[in-house]
Amino acid sequence: MLNRLKQKVENKTEQKAGEEIDKLFGGKKKDQSGNQSGQGQGGVNGAGGQNGMGGNDPSNQGGAGLISTPPDVNQNLADAEMAYKKNSYGEARYSVQQAMLGVEMEIGNKILKSLPESVSGLAKDADEDQVTSTGWGWAGLTIKREYSDGKDKQFTTTIANNSVWMAGVNAYLASGGYAQQTNGEQNWKQTKLKGYRAIIEYSDGSGYKLSVPIGQSSIIVFEGRNFATEPDMMKAAETFNLDGIKKELGEQ
Repeated sequence: MLNRLKQKVENKTEQKAGEEIDKLFGGKKKDQSGNQSGQGQGGVNGAGGQNGMGGNDPSNQGGAGLISTPPDVNQNLADAEMAYKKNSYGEARYSVQQAMLGVEMEIGNKILKSLPESVSGLAKDADEDQVTSTGWGWAGLTIKREYSDGKDKQFTTTIANNSVWMAGVNAYLASGGYAQQTNGEQNWKQTKLKGYRAIIEYSDGSGYKLSVPIGQSSIIVFEGRNFATEPDMMKAAETFNLDGIKKELGEQ
């Protein structure tokens, strides 16, 4: 099924994706000269407002914003199957991606709920909780939580599938016992957290940063501002159930 989807979609659907997105969100379509048409000449004029809009339009004073609703996994799988049977491969692919996104969001929210309510006397800031995902091949899930005393001490944890972060940390780990020196002071070194190899860094500007790979593609990054010592930072990170997070992510 996936091979047939790929063969059908890549030729025509991908070529039109950018144009369709422009029409959907901006009502614009590029002509062959590269100029945009459909809503005037674009840009901002000098008479008070954008072309096509009156200068006396009221400004938005607020609103409830968008409702965060993860995609319905079962419904999108059913939609994908139906679209596939009708040879609507673009729709089938879209529904499969939405189903994957829904699964990732469920995993992320479950992990977020399992994180500690407080760390080293710092309370979680529920308004800063984040779960985001690109929904592309299990490679874009990010979970973030912040803890703070409401003043100047802060602890942040970020759990992510991030190949760039993983590559950087793995390069450090592969370098053996080498530790970078700045003005004669060591600013990073290898360490371990609950049996996992890790890199801990420190700078006067940003404080402590502890990066812990937990599998082939996942990493946890702890950041601590205004922690007095390295042992204090490590103790805060030990609050987290690394094995439980790794299991939820499906890492080996």
